[in-house]
Amino acid sequence: MPIVELYVLEGYDDAEKERLGMALTDAVRLVVPAKPDLVTVMIHEMDQSSYYRGRRMRLPAPARPDPVRLVQDYLSAMENRHLDEARSMLHEVFTMVFPGTRPMADLDELIAWSKPRYRSVSKTYEGFDVMQSSGDETLVYCRGTLSGQYHDGSSFSGIRFVDRFEILDGLISRQEVWNDMAEVRAQA
Repeated sequence: MPIVELYVLEGYDDAEKERLGMALTDAVRLVVPAKPDLVTVMIHEMDQSSYYRGRRMRLPAPARPDPVRLVQDYLSAMENRHLDEARSMLHEVFTMVFPGTRPMADLDELIAWSKPRYRSVSKTYEGFDVMQSSGDETLVYCRGTLSGQYHDGSSFSGIRFVDRFEILDGLISRQEVWNDMAEVRAQA
């Protein structure tokens, strides 16, 4: 039974500590073949006034935003065409790649590209997976199915998709999309 003890400065709320405990549990399980309830994570809080480094008292860094929540909020804003809200979640170096496209950097490019493809589209999510890359980015994969309506009025549903997001400095810096829409359309 693996036991992880972590010391953090006071200041992180319960939801942030819960995310930290879940991430540490998952990190242990990448190496140790243990079920989640067999991994113990103990988070000890230290009084800020008793922590010094470099001869100075230090404060805790703010917790990063939940990357899954960021992606969910972005996708919801996009689906509802709240483009300004979606833009506020994008890093200044944002790029996106959709099936059959060159990289795009602007949501208006995406809207123009998708306009002749379908009248409407929505996503049903089967799951989100999050991990830290070997660099500074956090990776979020979401998967599920697409449904919607083509321009001729016919409907589609059950089309598989996977979206991959890179999160940098709490903002989305890259989105890559894979789906079976072209294959399903060709068979229709």
